[in-house]
Amino acid sequence: MTKNKHNLNHILSVILSISFGILFAVFTLGKFVYGDDRKNFQDIGGINVIDFSVIHSVIGFLTFYLLYEFCFWVFRKEWKNRIKHIAALFGTVCAAMLLSIIFSVITLQIFTAPDNLHNHFFHITTIRGIMASVVVFLSTLYISTINRNQQTLLENQRLVAENIRNRYEALKNQLNPHFLFNSLNTLDGLMDFDIDKAHAYLQNLSSTFRYTMQNKEITTLKDELQFVECYAYLMKIRYGDKLNIEYAIDEKYNLYLVMPVTLQLLIENAIKHNVVNSKYPLIIRIETTENETIKVSNIIQPKNDVEAGEGIGLANLVERYNLLFGMSVVITKDSIFAVEIPLINKL
Repeated sequence: MTKNKHNLNHILSVILSISFGILFAVFTLGKFVYGDDRKNFQDIGGINVIDFSVIHSVIGFLTFYLLYEFCFWVFRKEWKNRIKHIAALFGTVCAAMLLSIIFSVITLQIFTAPDNLHNHFFHITTIRGIMASVVVFLSTLYISTINRNQQTLLENQRLVAENIRNRYEALKNQLNPHFLFNSLNTLDGLMDFDIDKAHAYLQNLSSTFRYTMQNKEITTLKDELQFVECYAYLMKIRYGDKLNIEYAIDEKYNLYLVMPVTLQLLIENAIKHNVVNSKYPLIIRIETTENETIKVSNIIQPKNDVEAGEGIGLANLVERYNLLFGMSVVITKDSIFAVEIPLINKL
């Protein structure tokens, strides 16, 4: 993985170094002031215990920072995980021991400590250095695992979104030829007895296809309703009084957003899955609600033979709203089949 994907950078190493360094400083200061280390130092002249513990704490900050920089560098490498983990663990342990020796020598030289204190101090700093290296390795491993899981999740979501988008486009491509074939047959029939109506039908057909061919992911409710009116005109020519579409739209929602072709899909599903004849005319109602949704409903008049592929378009719509906007499409089915689509106020 790359540095950006891991997010293992200098800022994070500073934050972690400060966090663990504070704990290290509190522990060190407590040991020197209240623990056995105070007893070892109190009778040795020339060494101020508080100054010594403060210097030792600063060394702790620096040790954590250098260890994190090394460990982050290893984890950013494009190596196999096993090699990366071994290199990071042993590298930080070795680095911690080396830093402990260097800082111990420098510190003892600054305070001109006697020789009998050196071994004791080396022992303490080495143990704490190893402990610091283990903390650095485990915390880096944990952060790296979280980042990797997040990247995997985001990649999976991207792939799912792409898959849904492709299915949506494929669905449109499958519907367009079928819809065009029926529309041309209707247009051909109109031209034999009503040229003006045929002209209006052709204009609405042109507007319908122009809208479906656009590549927008989102559109205003006003534009979607204008498209639906064009589509509804075509269906009314085909079904006559056997099909009625009622509207109850609050204009305050006109600039709210919906996915294109959403309402048309619901109208098409209603026509596809319900009886539409003189005895049982199909009434489809489109209305906005106070819950900032737009609702499409109809009385259920089930056909005996439902066309293959039912529900694919609606399931795709539900997935897209959930994945892309984190919003739920509410479907209710009793004597009335209703679908509520969330209206999006702001992206």
